Amino acid sequence: MTTVYAWVESPLGELLLVGEVVADAAGVAGVRLRSLSMPGQKGGAVVQDGWRHAPEAFAEVARQLEAYFAGRSTRIDVPLAEGAGTEFQRRVWEALESIPYGSTVSYGEIAARVGASGAGVRAVGTAIGRNPLLVVRPCHRVIGADGALRGYAGGLERKKLLLGIEGGEG
Repeated sequence: MTTVYAWVESPLGELLLVGEVVADAAGVAGVRLRSLSMPGQKGGAVVQDGWRHAPEAFAEVARQLEAYFAGRSTRIDVPLAEGAGTEFQRRVWEALESIPYGSTVSYGEIAARVGASGAGVRAVGTAIGRNPLLVVRPCHRVIGADGALRGYAGGLERKKLLLGIEGGEG
């Protein structure tokens, strides 16, 4: 499998997009997005030896991100790489994808959705912090039960900016 990457300018800074080149049933190659990282992000992707710089492979992702940041789109819908994360993390990430644009939910609400209420809230927070697809998988929409902005791998200022773009809290 070939790993490709590109840098895309955004209001959050330069974003690093990482994808896997895969062939569909007809043998046509396409890219599945594996990671979207921000500068200085905790646990963000770092370009590795052997990866191929291929901005053209991310043209559709870049177009959708630009529309999102400009307020012309409410979601980013691109093919995603499979297999990342544990089964629990994937359940949490799926719950993130169900949070409507412009809305926020608490960590406790996500924990309840995945059957991990009570002490499971901390595990949910950890799983959210390991989300490799910031912006695409909207972990910025998860806030504290008291309405306060809490934890974001890209930094609280970026979380606030994303919520502001969406017209939500922030």
